[in-house]
Amino acid sequence: MHIEKLEYLVEVAKTGSISKAAQNLHVTISAVSQSISSLEEEWGVTVLKRSRTGAVPTAEGVVMIKKAIELLQKYDELKEAVQGYSDTVQGRLRLATIPGPIFLLDQAVLDFKKQYPQVKIEIVEQGSQDIIDDILNDKCDLGFIILFKDRLVKHMGLDFDRLLKVKMVAATSIHSPLAYQKVITPEELKQHTVVLYNDDYVKWFMDDFQKKYGDVDIAYTTNNRALISRACMNHHAVTVGLDYSFITEPLFAEDDTVILNFDLPESSPVYLGVIQQKDHTPSVISRHFLYRLKHDISELQQLL
Repeated sequence: MHIEKLEYLVEVAKTGSISKAAQNLHVTISAVSQSISSLEEEWGVTVLKRSRTGAVPTAEGVVMIKKAIELLQKYDELKEAVQGYSDTVQGRLRLATIPGPIFLLDQAVLDFKKQYPQVKIEIVEQGSQDIIDDILNDKCDLGFIILFKDRLVKHMGLDFDRLLKVKMVAATSIHSPLAYQKVITPEELKQHTVVLYNDDYVKWFMDDFQKKYGDVDIAYTTNNRALISRACMNHHAVTVGLDYSFITEPLFAEDDTVILNFDLPESSPVYLGVIQQKDHTPSVISRHFLYRLKHDISELQQLL
């Protein structure tokens, strides 16, 4: 049951009219009428007697409306308490992330800061091992890494919470000879110049790829995304990365981008996740931030 339905019911009881209630609430008459009918069906009682002259509560409705008013008052108290709590929460939130997920954190951090203005947020971008070390040494609250090849973080005294299942893909320009394909084979990748973003998991993937399928012509590895973009646009190079990274932070304009799945045997699942110290109760700040972030990621999953 939505709280709005109770608000509609109480407003009709105050005004004695569905149309006046709709006008006061800035909604349609149909919305108010349907909400009240929905409540009556849910409760199994008729709460309003409708006529051409208006709407008045039935005997049962009087009781229900009184309870609804009490509930709405309690709800207002809850909102006030939450607002007061948000304004007084103080402390810091220390985040560490590998390069890719920084773009996932962006909106969540800004939204979180609006809700908790007194919280100081620190974000560092570094390699996976440095993030693991910082979490273990209490230099960081939440660390965002890729879990692959059954990385045994649990045996390191860490908890890993999966956030997003990911996979490796290739990307290139719409002008590349690969532009009309949906997949790329190992042999095809070996026939093209490859440029890579400097990332732990990308490095592991390419090392493993070359052990299985032979050497790849890797021109360079860089943290400069513009260099990768220019190589793909101007020289038909191919880059390799995690699928979400090309959606959250495209290398080039959407109409100029081609994303190719790898034609490879099924491998173990790979996840982007967050690590925390095991057996430590997460702070209120950490829990609230993760709730916000998971909401954003659930929307991203619809695009992958």
